[in-house]
Amino acid sequence: MATIYIDEEVGLDEPSQQGTEASPFKTLQFAYLQHPAEAQYLVRSPASDADADAVDGKVWKPAAKSALKKAVNYHDQQKKKLAREQELAVRRKQEEEERNAVLAKAKEIVLEEDTSLPAPVRIKLDEVGDHVKLRSVDDPDSKGTRVRVFGRVHRERKQKDVLFVTLRDGYGFMQVVISGKLAKTYEALTLTRETSMEILGEMRQVPAGARAPLDRELHADFYKIPTHWRAAGGDEAITNRVTADTDRSTLLNLRHLTLRGDVASSVLLVRDAVEHAFNQAFKELRIRKVSPPALVQTQVEGGATLFQLGYYGADAFLTQSSQLYLETCLPSMGDVYCIEKSFRAEKSLTRRHLSEFTHVEAELDFITFEDLLVNIEHMMCRVLEIVLSDPAIAGYIKNLNPDFKLPERPFMRMKYADAIEWLREHDIPNEEGQPHTFGDDIAEAAERRMTDEIKKPIFLTHFPAEIKAFYMQKDRDDARVTESVDCLMPGVGEIVGGSMRIDDNEALMAAFKREGLDPSTYYWYTDQRKYGSSPHGGWGLGLERFLAWLCNQHTVRDCTLYPRFMGRCAP
Repeated sequence: MATIYIDEEVGLDEPSQQGTEASPFKTLQFAYLQHPAEAQYLVRSPASDADADAVDGKVWKPAAKSALKKAVNYHDQQKKKLAREQELAVRRKQEEEERNAVLAKAKEIVLEEDTSLPAPVRIKLDEVGDHVKLRSVDDPDSKGTRVRVFGRVHRERKQKDVLFVTLRDGYGFMQVVISGKLAKTYEALTLTRETSMEILGEMRQVPAGARAPLDRELHADFYKIPTHWRAAGGDEAITNRVTADTDRSTLLNLRHLTLRGDVASSVLLVRDAVEHAFNQAFKELRIRKVSPPALVQTQVEGGATLFQLGYYGADAFLTQSSQLYLETCLPSMGDVYCIEKSFRAEKSLTRRHLSEFTHVEAELDFITFEDLLVNIEHMMCRVLEIVLSDPAIAGYIKNLNPDFKLPERPFMRMKYADAIEWLREHDIPNEEGQPHTFGDDIAEAAERRMTDEIKKPIFLTHFPAEIKAFYMQKDRDDARVTESVDCLMPGVGEIVGGSMRIDDNEALMAAFKREGLDPSTYYWYTDQRKYGSSPHGGWGLGLERFLAWLCNQHTVRDCTLYPRFMGRCAP
């Protein structure tokens, strides 16, 4: 048996080392792994006065018993670990061979539709009615309707020889039971989430104590999965690309996939219902819909937030608001509204800002400021009533925002001056860290703290003219302020902004001059005051903010299909 040498200074823990005096190892642990149970292990150690054979103050000495014991124990542990890994590798190989054999046999199974069965009725997954009968659990002789459905695999699980699939088609979900020969095909054994399927079978009641969408399930007798319908698996499986730990930026890059998730799809389904409800509520009040242009050559909310672009050799902008165009419709169409995109080039990354957002805007003719507030209040509450009257949409909202309650009317009214005093009394400073004073533009953080403490919708009114848009009508009793309003909601802040509009031509021209704007480019707007002016006003609601409040979403980015904000214009 050999003698193994260890030198911590010049040795190397590499398999190429020989363990000789000329080619020592660096550590005893590694040396023992390479050469276990040898005659002796000598370690290069400092020499004592009694060591006559010392070279350069060092001498070869037997390894300490405690160190050798640790090396032996470590070797035994590694040996057992290697044995386990080899055993596991053998087992995995055996399982893989068995699975490949099963899959090879499964590929031989060919499904054929039983033509003796009743012709299937094609339905959506949420479809109900007399034409969709369920086989009763208590009456085995009853017959359920044979149906044909299409959808994607939302969930799947196997229980013994039965495959349970939750199918999704954008309208609803359906539990599908696949058993017998159908559960043994190659397609069934390799089924991945998001795979598209066509399934035929009988509709049945779910057994007592079991749960399924609409308390029913489809017992398949035939299905098809064309090759190009199969969703990716392995590392490319959607469950590996979109996870709870995926960072926010990546999720936005994969927005096309995250839209398939329960939360994202629920928010967008609620959004669809909300847009429909706005249209219905406006129609109930005989307020007519128009479609103003998105390409404009004038500003509404200040030049700093304009997106500029070339337009056949001239300058043009993406609209900040359709308000000015809506005003031009009042004489010919009466009260009007639009649901269009607005664009703001704000260099802001807050959770409530988007560069492109959906703007619900209305203009009302021959009204007072109080009429305007009542209209905003009515529209918001009526839209919520319509949305919640749909049980399916109400269910989505309940899941997203369990504590949501319809706001009580009338909304709390608070003048800007009173809000300044409230903020001072509650020691909420302005952006400079100083107490708020009249004329401050109340910042988002302070605004949100106030609404969160008051815990109810607030109509914040009568803002100073200096911090509001040029077109806003001044209060006749206090020329310092405008007949303006922001509707604030707990958790979100401002959702609606509105005002009475200047209806006197001279006052409007003075406003243009104050803002340094050329009124000649607004001739189509100023002509409204020359040809039959009227007391009128309007409001604009950010649909994404409304949804963030209704669906309890942290950011408006999750309330639009593909969010656009500073730094993001994809996918």
